[in-house]
Amino acid sequence: MRVSELSESTGETPETLQVPIFPLNAVLFPGGALPLRIFEPRYLDMISNCLKKGTGFGVCLISEGKEVGMAAETYEIGTLGHISYFQQLPDGLLGVTVRGDQRFRVISEEVHPNQLTIAKIEMIPNDPVMPLADDMHRFVDWLRETLEQMSDPYSRVPKHYENAGWVSNRLAELLPIPLAQKQYLLQLDDPQQRIEHLCSILDSMELKI
Repeated sequence: MRVSELSESTGETPETLQVPIFPLNAVLFPGGALPLRIFEPRYLDMISNCLKKGTGFGVCLISEGKEVGMAAETYEIGTLGHISYFQQLPDGLLGVTVRGDQRFRVISEEVHPNQLTIAKIEMIPNDPVMPLADDMHRFVDWLRETLEQMSDPYSRVPKHYENAGWVSNRLAELLPIPLAQKQYLLQLDDPQQRIEHLCSILDSMELKI
């Protein structure tokens, strides 16, 4: 994994945290929800500690390796998630719903003997609230209809259809595009740029929106 240099100073000191990292073949966006099935001891312990302390953990897309076994390498931009719901599933595994809160950049990381990765992260400011352009309303209609048809946890996601950043994040989550493209969209700091990229993707797809 390549770790980029710290972002240039903007007059404010970026918030840094030390959090466990959950490498996944999935991309979590701020404002989104991600259901997980937990069975490995390292992640059961991680979830237990997060619940006891009321803290979150980082969700990062795997760049090399697997979800199980040895610690996987991940992209350096991920999303800090907090547990919003947990239950024991019918098969005996722990089911957890994670809410995406805020993006971060990995500064450094250390793999513990149990193969749990602990990282020092720098928080990335959330998207500013931006109104939707007129040509985005057809996407909002599709998004609204799609979310209304989905079950928990997606149906419980707070809705902000008037916010361009929120709409672009939900489209990036739900559209059937490769994980590498989802990761690229996550890494974009400008919600308008994210929307423009999504529009170019949608224009090249046969999906009718």
